[in-house]
Amino acid sequence: MKIGNTEIGRVMLAPMAGAADTAFRIICARHGCGYAVTEMISAKAVTYGDKKTSQLAEITKDEAPTACQIFGHEPDVMAKACDILLEEYAKGGVMPVAIDINMGCPVPKIVKNGEGSALMRNLPLAKKIIEAVVKSAGDVPVTVKMRLGWDTGSICVIDLAKIAEDSGAAAICVHARTRSQMYAPSADWSYIKKVKEAVSIPVIGNGDIFSGADAKRMIEETGCDAVAIARGAMGNPWIFEEATALLEGKIFSPISPAQKIQGAIDHLDLLIKLKGEARAVPESRAHMDKYTKGLYGAPRIRNAVNLAGSADEIKALLRSLLG
Repeated sequence: MKIGNTEIGRVMLAPMAGAADTAFRIICARHGCGYAVTEMISAKAVTYGDKKTSQLAEITKDEAPTACQIFGHEPDVMAKACDILLEEYAKGGVMPVAIDINMGCPVPKIVKNGEGSALMRNLPLAKKIIEAVVKSAGDVPVTVKMRLGWDTGSICVIDLAKIAEDSGAAAICVHARTRSQMYAPSADWSYIKKVKEAVSIPVIGNGDIFSGADAKRMIEETGCDAVAIARGAMGNPWIFEEATALLEGKIFSPISPAQKIQGAIDHLDLLIKLKGEARAVPESRAHMDKYTKGLYGAPRIRNAVNLAGSADEIKALLRSLLG
């Protein structure tokens, strides 16, 4: 599929706050991820010149084509943030494939400000935000991430999808749950199909993709143009290779315990290279837990990994699982 004039793969990495950082996006690109989105970035923080926010927005040439995701509830602030970010990207030499607007985050501290999925309760404002960002972005495509609605009694995803298309969005991504459902129960993929039938721009499906078979089934059942994988990629970046192989009718060999351990070590090493060991060690813990999930002896070392104070300690613990 295409976003604007850029061809991207059909299997991509969804934005995940605290997880989909530069290191993880590079790791996923190495394993066939065809497109990625940065962590969620506060438009207001961008306009205030916050340094940490600038770091979150960084995109490198080693990633798959990557979009920059912003959130906010004020159209003028969103537009200004878009201007600032695109100017910074131009200076850095690596441009985002798109500016992605978050209208799906369900976290209380986001929605209490009328941002994220709270915008699905105010479609006129959502329209103004999309129009403002589209105007500000110029030649850079704008995409929108959304949920089904606030709750099961107020599902409005088709209405918002049409608004996004009419307002100039180049693509949309649908997480097939309402805000009130958070991440359970199971995602209702039938709405992704309904959205795909309602608009002509590309539709990316998201929610409950934990294997290559899940990705293939979502595309077959909904007709969506691509799938965005979130939690299913943590500790398993091979999911992109698996999904692509299955979509192409090829056989994918299961990943061995030794490959998983080496993958975890490679991820830790890249984090250290990008952030330094002091930051990398604590930030790696959630990923190490996912890489070792299901391996014999993993519960025994999990607490030790969380308490480890150095990369060498973590690596020794990981390798002990292969003993």
